[in-house]
Amino acid sequence: MADDSAYPTVPLHPMTVPADEAEPRSRAFHEVMARRRTVRDFSSRPIPDGVVEWAVRTAATAPSGANVQPWRFVVLTDAERKRRLREAAEAEEREFYTRRASPEWLDALAPLGTDWHKPFLEQAPAVIVVFEVHKGPASPRPYYTKESVGIAVGLLLASLHQAGLATLTHTPSPMRFLNEVCDRPPQERASYVIPVGYPADGAQVPDIRRKALEQVLVRL
Repeated sequence: MADDSAYPTVPLHPMTVPADEAEPRSRAFHEVMARRRTVRDFSSRPIPDGVVEWAVRTAATAPSGANVQPWRFVVLTDAERKRRLREAAEAEEREFYTRRASPEWLDALAPLGTDWHKPFLEQAPAVIVVFEVHKGPASPRPYYTKESVGIAVGLLLASLHQAGLATLTHTPSPMRFLNEVCDRPPQERASYVIPVGYPADGAQVPDIRRKALEQVLVRL
């Protein structure tokens, strides 16, 4: 087939799944992902080599506005860096829980048992800090930045879970202290802090339920 487009193209090599396997595959993936839970108690057990790198590669396959790919994944494993991260994050979280958060917000958080203490930022073997990359000297203007980075983070979490690792999505606010902790330039803005590792022995999670399909799916 002749290529008459006004921009470069390459042949598509789609993933081919037989029709009778599509629903079972979808169901099997759901069964794996349904076991994913946010974890706040991490083991010191090391992460196998290459797992985080492959997860970041997977995250970087996400679609993005104008294909600008406005993300940066900073992986912290150094104990001193993680200590600095925890101290700065807890300072912001202490302000949130004691002064900034409304009573309604605190009531919504109560069933999760969270507070300003964030020991998991030091306990987890790795912490991935995800930055949005905005226009700068060496970076083009991004489009739909938050949406693009959000999709990438979803793929990152799914990939890490598939590898048997636990994660947590932490979003301290404000986040500008993360530029200093991670040595990132001002055009990069932190959006997620994701501790990664194996759950601690005997780890507990809040007894919560996900909404039923009929509560989240609308067919028209």
